[in-house]
Amino acid sequence: MNKDQVKGRLKEAEGKVKEVTGKVIGNKPLENKGTVEKAVGKVQASYGDLKNEIKKGK
Repeated sequence: MNKDQVKGRLKEAEGKVKEVTGKVIGNKPLENKGTVEKAVGKVQASYGDLKNEIKKGK
């Protein structure tokens, strides 16, 4: 695993927590921020996956 994969998946998890917390307490801005963070984390993790595949030569 490279750093982009790790950071992306952590950001994804943090975003999910914020999203769920926002839903539970009725805080729409927090929910939206979590949704965005989750998406950004997913993109970063995918970028890390791609880098890893290129490095392996696939």
